[in-house]
Amino acid sequence: MLEVRELTVRYGALTIVDGLSFCVREGEWLMIVGPNGAGKSTALGAVTQAVPYTGSVLLDGEDVKKMKPAQRARKMGVLMQKNFAGYAFTVEEVVRLGRYAYAPGVLSGHGAEDTEAVEEALKRTGLTAQRGQSVLTLSGGELQRTFLAQVLAQRPRLLLLDEPTNHLDLVYQKQVFELVGEWLRTPGRAVVSVVHDLSLAKAFGTRALLLDHGKTAAMGPVGEVLCPEKLDGVYNMDVSAWMRKMLGQWE
Repeated sequence: MLEVRELTVRYGALTIVDGLSFCVREGEWLMIVGPNGAGKSTALGAVTQAVPYTGSVLLDGEDVKKMKPAQRARKMGVLMQKNFAGYAFTVEEVVRLGRYAYAPGVLSGHGAEDTEAVEEALKRTGLTAQRGQSVLTLSGGELQRTFLAQVLAQRPRLLLLDEPTNHLDLVYQKQVFELVGEWLRTPGRAVVSVVHDLSLAKAFGTRALLLDHGKTAAMGPVGEVLCPEKLDGVYNMDVSAWMRKMLGQWE
Protein backbone atom coordinates (compact mmCIF):
# COMPACT_ATOMS: atom_id res chain seq x y z
CA MET A 1 0.00 0.00 0.00
CA LEU A 2 2.55 2.60 1.18
CA GLU A 3 6.15 2.54 0.03
CA VAL A 4 8.73 5.09 1.15
CA ARG A 5 12.08 5.12 -0.63
CA GLU A 6 15.23 6.97 0.46
CA LEU A 7 13.25 9.69 2.25
CA THR A 8 15.55 12.54 3.26
CA VAL A 9 14.67 15.82 4.96
CA ARG A 10 17.23 18.59 5.38
CA TYR A 11 17.00 22.04 6.92
CA GLY A 12 20.02 23.84 5.56
CA ALA A 13 23.08 21.79 6.49
CA LEU A 14 21.13 19.81 9.10
CA THR A 15 19.82 16.38 8.08
CA ILE A 16 16.72 15.43 10.10
CA VAL A 17 15.71 12.27 8.21
CA ASP A 18 18.45 10.40 6.39
CA GLY A 19 17.61 7.95 3.59
CA LEU A 20 14.59 6.35 5.26
CA SER A 21 12.91 3.45 3.43
CA PHE A 22 9.98 1.31 4.56
CA CYS A 23 6.76 -0.32 3.36
CA VAL A 24 3.34 -0.67 4.95
CA ARG A 25 1.00 -3.40 3.74
CA GLU A 26 -2.76 -3.70 4.09
CA GLY A 27 -3.83 -4.73 7.58
CA GLU A 28 -0.65 -3.43 9.22
CA TRP A 29 -0.27 -0.85 11.96
CA LEU A 30 3.26 0.52 11.80
CA MET A 31 4.49 2.27 14.94
CA ILE A 32 7.29 4.79 14.43
CA VAL A 33 9.20 5.09 17.70
CA GLY A 34 12.42 6.61 18.96
CA PRO A 35 13.73 9.27 21.36
CA ASN A 36 13.08 12.99 20.99
CA GLY A 37 14.88 14.38 17.97
CA ALA A 38 14.99 11.05 16.15
CA GLY A 39 13.00 12.46 13.21
CA LYS A 40 9.71 10.64 13.80
CA SER A 41 7.26 13.51 13.26
CA THR A 42 9.38 14.99 10.49
CA ALA A 43 9.32 11.68 8.61
CA LEU A 44 5.55 11.42 8.98
CA GLY A 45 5.19 15.06 7.93
CA ALA A 46 7.08 14.28 4.74
CA VAL A 47 4.77 11.34 3.99
CA THR A 48 1.75 13.65 4.44
CA GLN A 49 3.43 16.22 2.13
CA ALA A 50 3.60 18.82 4.90
CA VAL A 51 7.41 18.79 4.92
CA PRO A 52 9.68 19.16 1.84
CA TYR A 53 11.79 16.08 1.13
CA THR A 54 13.80 14.18 -1.42
CA GLY A 55 13.15 10.54 -2.22
CA SER A 56 9.75 9.09 -3.06
CA VAL A 57 6.49 8.31 -1.30
CA LEU A 58 4.22 5.91 -3.19
CA LEU A 59 0.64 5.06 -2.29
CA ASP A 60 -0.83 2.15 -4.24
CA GLY A 61 2.04 2.63 -6.68
CA GLU A 62 1.30 6.33 -7.29
CA ASP A 63 3.67 9.15 -6.42
CA VAL A 64 1.93 11.04 -3.59
CA LYS A 65 3.79 14.23 -4.47
CA LYS A 66 2.07 14.28 -7.88
CA MET A 67 -1.43 13.78 -6.49
CA LYS A 68 -3.83 16.69 -6.22
CA PRO A 69 -4.79 17.51 -2.59
CA ALA A 70 -8.36 16.22 -3.00
CA GLN A 71 -7.12 12.96 -4.52
CA ARG A 72 -4.65 12.55 -1.68
CA ALA A 73 -7.33 13.27 0.94
CA ARG A 74 -9.53 10.51 -0.46
CA LYS A 75 -6.72 8.01 0.03
CA MET A 76 -5.02 9.08 3.28
CA GLY A 77 -6.30 10.67 6.46
CA VAL A 78 -4.03 12.63 8.81
CA LEU A 79 -4.55 13.22 12.53
CA MET A 80 -2.05 15.39 14.37
CA GLN A 81 -1.37 15.46 18.11
CA LYS A 82 -2.92 18.89 18.54
CA ASN A 83 -5.88 20.24 16.60
CA PHE A 84 -7.13 23.80 16.89
CA ALA A 85 -10.82 24.66 17.10
CA GLY A 86 -11.07 28.43 16.84
CA TYR A 87 -14.70 28.79 15.81
CA ALA A 88 -17.96 27.66 17.37
CA PHE A 89 -18.65 24.97 14.78
CA THR A 90 -20.76 22.06 15.91
CA VAL A 91 -19.27 18.59 16.13
CA GLU A 92 -21.22 17.54 13.04
CA GLU A 93 -20.02 20.56 11.04
CA VAL A 94 -16.39 19.73 11.84
CA VAL A 95 -16.89 16.09 10.88
CA ARG A 96 -18.56 17.13 7.60
CA LEU A 97 -15.39 18.98 6.62
CA GLY A 98 -13.92 15.54 6.05
CA ARG A 99 -16.14 15.22 2.98
CA TYR A 100 -14.72 18.33 1.30
CA ALA A 101 -12.37 16.21 -0.83
CA TYR A 102 -15.41 14.65 -2.52
CA ALA A 103 -17.25 17.90 -3.28
CA PRO A 104 -17.44 18.76 -7.00
CA GLY A 105 -17.37 22.47 -6.14
CA VAL A 106 -16.81 24.86 -3.25
CA LEU A 107 -20.52 25.56 -2.78
CA SER A 108 -21.68 22.00 -3.44
CA GLY A 109 -24.26 20.47 -1.13
CA HIS A 110 -24.02 17.17 0.70
CA GLY A 111 -25.13 14.01 -1.06
CA ALA A 112 -26.41 10.75 0.37
CA GLU A 113 -22.93 9.23 0.49
CA ASP A 114 -21.61 12.24 2.41
CA THR A 115 -24.41 11.95 4.97
CA GLU A 116 -23.80 8.22 5.33
CA ALA A 117 -20.06 8.75 5.87
CA VAL A 118 -20.65 11.44 8.51
CA GLU A 119 -23.23 9.35 10.35
CA GLU A 120 -20.92 6.35 10.34
CA ALA A 121 -17.99 8.43 11.65
CA LEU A 122 -20.09 9.98 14.43
CA LYS A 123 -21.37 6.57 15.50
CA ARG A 124 -17.95 4.90 15.37
CA THR A 125 -16.40 7.59 17.58
CA GLY A 126 -19.35 7.74 19.99
CA LEU A 127 -20.22 11.35 19.17
CA THR A 128 -23.78 11.02 17.89
CA ALA A 129 -25.23 12.60 21.04
CA GLN A 130 -22.80 15.54 20.82
CA ARG A 131 -23.35 16.23 17.12
CA GLY A 132 -25.04 19.60 17.74
CA GLN A 133 -22.64 20.70 20.47
CA SER A 134 -20.10 23.48 19.90
CA VAL A 135 -16.56 22.14 19.67
CA LEU A 136 -15.49 25.00 21.96
CA THR A 137 -17.29 23.25 24.83
CA LEU A 138 -15.67 19.83 24.36
CA SER A 139 -13.08 18.20 26.58
CA GLY A 140 -9.67 17.42 25.11
CA GLY A 141 -10.61 13.79 24.52
CA GLU A 142 -13.94 14.66 22.90
CA LEU A 143 -12.24 17.21 20.64
CA GLN A 144 -9.63 14.69 19.52
CA ARG A 145 -12.37 12.13 18.82
CA THR A 146 -14.16 14.81 16.77
CA PHE A 147 -11.12 15.32 14.57
CA LEU A 148 -10.67 11.56 14.32
CA ALA A 149 -14.29 11.36 13.14
CA GLN A 150 -13.52 14.04 10.55
CA VAL A 151 -10.63 11.93 9.25
CA LEU A 152 -12.76 8.76 9.21
CA ALA A 153 -15.47 10.62 7.27
CA GLN A 154 -12.92 11.01 4.47
CA ARG A 155 -13.08 7.21 4.15
CA PRO A 156 -9.34 6.88 3.52
CA ARG A 157 -7.50 3.60 3.19
CA LEU A 158 -4.47 4.83 5.11
CA LEU A 159 -4.42 6.64 8.46
CA LEU A 160 -1.36 8.70 9.44
CA LEU A 161 -1.33 9.59 13.13
CA ASP A 162 1.22 11.87 14.79
CA GLU A 163 1.05 11.30 18.56
CA PRO A 164 -2.77 11.44 18.50
CA THR A 165 -3.09 10.85 22.26
CA ASN A 166 0.00 12.64 23.55
CA HIS A 167 -1.93 15.19 25.63
CA LEU A 168 -4.83 12.93 26.64
CA ASP A 169 -5.39 11.03 29.88
CA LEU A 170 -5.32 7.23 30.07
CA VAL A 171 -9.05 6.79 29.43
CA TYR A 172 -9.00 8.83 26.22
CA GLN A 173 -5.74 7.25 25.07
CA LYS A 174 -7.38 3.84 25.32
CA GLN A 175 -10.51 5.05 23.52
CA VAL A 176 -8.65 6.57 20.57
CA PHE A 177 -6.33 3.59 20.03
CA GLU A 178 -9.19 1.11 20.32
CA LEU A 179 -11.23 3.14 17.81
CA VAL A 180 -8.35 3.07 15.34
CA GLY A 181 -7.83 -0.65 15.95
CA GLU A 182 -11.50 -1.32 15.22
CA TRP A 183 -11.30 0.78 12.03
CA LEU A 184 -8.26 -1.23 10.91
CA ARG A 185 -10.18 -4.53 11.01
CA THR A 186 -11.86 -3.69 7.70
CA PRO A 187 -9.79 -5.23 4.86
CA GLY A 188 -7.77 -2.92 2.64
CA ARG A 189 -6.71 -0.48 5.35
CA ALA A 190 -3.47 0.38 7.15
CA VAL A 191 -2.21 2.74 9.86
CA VAL A 192 1.08 4.52 10.51
CA SER A 193 1.54 6.16 13.93
CA VAL A 194 4.25 8.18 15.59
CA VAL A 195 4.21 7.08 19.24
CA HIS A 196 6.29 8.00 22.29
CA ASP A 197 4.62 5.53 24.62
CA LEU A 198 6.29 2.18 23.96
CA SER A 199 3.55 0.35 25.87
CA LEU A 200 0.91 1.63 23.44
CA ALA A 201 3.15 0.81 20.49
CA LYS A 202 3.61 -2.76 21.69
CA ALA A 203 -0.07 -3.24 22.58
CA PHE A 204 -1.56 -2.02 19.30
CA GLY A 205 1.14 -2.16 16.62
CA THR A 206 1.84 -5.05 14.28
CA ARG A 207 5.23 -3.71 13.11
CA ALA A 208 7.61 -1.06 14.41
CA LEU A 209 10.17 1.30 12.92
CA LEU A 210 12.79 2.43 15.44
CA LEU A 211 14.55 5.66 14.47
CA ASP A 212 17.84 7.02 15.78
CA HIS A 213 19.12 10.40 14.56
CA GLY A 214 16.97 10.20 11.44
CA LYS A 215 18.08 6.72 10.44
CA THR A 216 16.55 3.26 10.77
CA ALA A 217 17.89 1.52 13.86
CA ALA A 218 15.53 -1.45 13.52
CA MET A 219 12.37 -2.45 11.70
CA GLY A 220 10.19 -5.53 11.83
CA PRO A 221 7.46 -7.20 13.90
CA VAL A 222 6.72 -5.08 16.95
CA GLY A 223 7.90 -7.76 19.39
CA GLU A 224 11.27 -8.04 17.66
CA VAL A 225 11.92 -4.30 17.52
CA LEU A 226 10.62 -3.25 20.93
CA CYS A 227 13.04 -5.42 22.85
CA PRO A 228 15.99 -4.54 25.14
CA GLU A 229 18.59 -5.48 22.53
CA LYS A 230 17.22 -2.86 20.13
CA LEU A 231 15.88 -0.18 22.49
CA ASP A 232 18.61 0.21 25.09
CA GLY A 233 21.27 1.39 22.66
CA VAL A 234 18.98 3.93 20.99
CA TYR A 235 17.55 5.35 24.23
CA ASN A 236 20.88 5.03 26.09
CA MET A 237 19.19 3.44 29.09
CA ASP A 238 17.81 0.15 30.36
CA VAL A 239 14.31 0.61 28.96
CA SER A 240 12.90 -2.64 30.36
CA ALA A 241 14.14 -1.87 33.88
CA TRP A 242 12.61 1.59 33.73
CA MET A 243 9.26 0.24 32.52
CA ARG A 244 9.25 -2.41 35.25
CA LYS A 245 10.03 0.24 37.85
CA MET A 246 7.21 2.47 36.68
CA LEU A 247 4.65 -0.33 36.41
CA GLY A 248 5.82 -1.86 39.67
CA GLN A 249 4.63 1.22 41.54
CA TRP A 250 1.06 0.05 40.89
CA GLU A 251 1.49 -3.53 42.10
